Amino acid sequence: MKTTQKLKNLLISEIIPDLEDAIDELFSKIEKAKMASIKDREELKELQEMHKECKDIVKEIDNSEIDEDEAKELLKELIDIKTL
Repeated sequence: MKTTQKLKNLLISEIIPDLEDAIDELFSKIEKAKMASIKDREELKELQEMHKECKDIVKEIDNSEIDEDEAKELLKELIDIKTL
């Protein structure tokens, strides 16, 4: 299996759903508190940016805009992050 396909699979099956869950949890926390702290707003913005970046990477893979070397590097970074 190509590295680009492994990267896409990881993004679609694990990373993006995890980010969506974290965003939902944060929205729920903010809703219960009836307000968002600066920390919560910053975290929400960061999570939303990461979510968008992951979706963009999937699109780039679909459009063959990412080569195997770049995919290998991204995959390694994401696996490192995921294991933390």
